[in-house]
Amino acid sequence: MGKVFERELKGILNASPEIMARVTKTCSPEERSGYQKINDKPFMVIRAAGSLGVDLVAIREGLSLPIEVKSSTSNVLRFSRSEKLAIQAQEMIDGCKRVGLMPIYAFRYKGQRGDAWRIFTLEIGSVNGRLRFIYERLPKIEPSREGNLIMRWKDGMPLSKFIDYIVSIQS
Repeated sequence: MGKVFERELKGILNASPEIMARVTKTCSPEERSGYQKINDKPFMVIRAAGSLGVDLVAIREGLSLPIEVKSSTSNVLRFSRSEKLAIQAQEMIDGCKRVGLMPIYAFRYKGQRGDAWRIFTLEIGSVNGRLRFIYERLPKIEPSREGNLIMRWKDGMPLSKFIDYIVSIQS
């Protein structure tokens, strides 16, 4: 089922007309407007093979975003429920720090009308260049009191706002 949402996000980021029409059907005019801005500057999106901790890589004009896609019928995703999720997140942090990239987590809340996607990043310390401005605006996946990562859908940046922001800083 996760591959369905990977394909959906890939279609959004590379401005596929069919996917954009379907995804924005229940969006507010403001959300739809944000989504439509990707038509001006779409990404080339590559689906990663295997379980590398990165599902998609979105590339455009010197901007590379490794993206891990998560989906759930719950609005909260607790990394403590799966050792694989915690290991995957740590590998994403380590890899992005090593090469100077910013990790992206895209959380699709199943059954949600309107903009069902939320964007997060992981705390990786300092980020340089253009990525710094994006990194500073994105909500971070927070640790629980026990130190386990927890992603609350309501705390994420709506994908429509993320697209609007990305397009505006690259204009």
